Amino acid sequence: MDVQLAVAVLVFLFTYALIISERVHRTVAALFGAAVVLFLKVVPWEAIPEYLDLDTIFLLIGMMIVVNTAKESGLFEYIAIKTAKLAKGSPMKVLLLFSVVTALVSSILDNVTTVLLLTPMLIYITRLMEVDPIPFLLSEVFASNIGGTATLIGDPPNIMIGSAAGLSFNDFLINMGPIAFLDLFITVLIIYLAYRGEMRVSPKRRERLLSIINGLKEEDAIKDPSLFKKSLVVILSVVALFFIHDRLGLEPAVVALSGASFLLLWSRQDPEHILEKVEWTAIFFFVGLFIIVGSLVETGVISDVASWMMGYVHSTGEAILIITWFSAISSAIVDNIPLTATMIPLIKAMGTSINTYPLWWALSLGACLGGNGTAIGASANVVVIGIAGKEGIRITFNDFLKIGLTIMFATVAVGTGILWLHYVGV
Repeated sequence: MDVQLAVAVLVFLFTYALIISERVHRTVAALFGAAVVLFLKVVPWEAIPEYLDLDTIFLLIGMMIVVNTAKESGLFEYIAIKTAKLAKGSPMKVLLLFSVVTALVSSILDNVTTVLLLTPMLIYITRLMEVDPIPFLLSEVFASNIGGTATLIGDPPNIMIGSAAGLSFNDFLINMGPIAFLDLFITVLIIYLAYRGEMRVSPKRRERLLSIINGLKEEDAIKDPSLFKKSLVVILSVVALFFIHDRLGLEPAVVALSGASFLLLWSRQDPEHILEKVEWTAIFFFVGLFIIVGSLVETGVISDVASWMMGYVHSTGEAILIITWFSAISSAIVDNIPLTATMIPLIKAMGTSINTYPLWWALSLGACLGGNGTAIGASANVVVIGIAGKEGIRITFNDFLKIGLTIMFATVAVGTGILWLHYVGV
């Protein structure tokens, strides 16, 4: 076996093992693996710009700056209180509305940011209503992963796929939006059936709950009215530009960075304070990962695996099924970001003999929704369970697994069926 090829494979497997075992931070594992392949010249220094996906990296940085600035205004707490009031003391309506709001917010912000903003408020409201917070928290997690599936910027795998395949915001909305919409209501229905006993309250108790919720003032959540308005204007403008970025000839990363810089300039927020809150560990995780996957491309591993897979794939339909379910089941076990980084060059290599356009949606579907399967399947899952644990709410791995696997198989099956009907036919 070629020495460089062996090094690339060993570094890739070793890095994955470190990430899964969580013995070291995943960013440290990725940077160490990248350093090894660069030091041993498996990836030439001149080839780095080819493998670093700057569209993904700058899009994430831009959106993180926008969110961190808007967060200072109290905008997201305001949305949470408004949602609770709309529910009018009904636990079922709180479940449904928070799931819808989480999915909508998650479709324009990353999942982790969404749950970081909404989870404390959800715990607060369920305690006011004196109901078990677990079904509400689980629904929030699943909704964040489903909402992120709908758009180019909703989930890191979609950002990576969009950048690699040149897919626009509208492409994602048209192909994945209907799947996410249907899957969201299937998920809420499953949660309701599993926890329906928790959703029932007497009329007298509902009146008391309504009185408590109506006592909350959403205006009090606004910490900085001027920043609140400016954040709202910039976020809506950025989202509007995402819809037409391809017609303007602008990359999504340029839109995000423009919105971030304009909001910083307009709001006069301290840039050091805002930039400190950017998830730099996530950004450097991507940098290391792109270089490691680049080593597999450089040594021909990806093209060899693609050739092997193509020996078993004879049609677009077979490829959709294999990529969707392989990605979904793998994402339930390992982080969906390294999985997506590995699958992208694989699908590109398959392009020599098959139309890869439907396969990008298959990858998005599996990578985003597979994370709902287990407690460690997506970063948002880990974050919500961690916040809940600090508040004395224990969600065990098995608790999550029982409902998570059901939802994963149901939503991925529905999505696969829609993709099949759209691209293969009956």
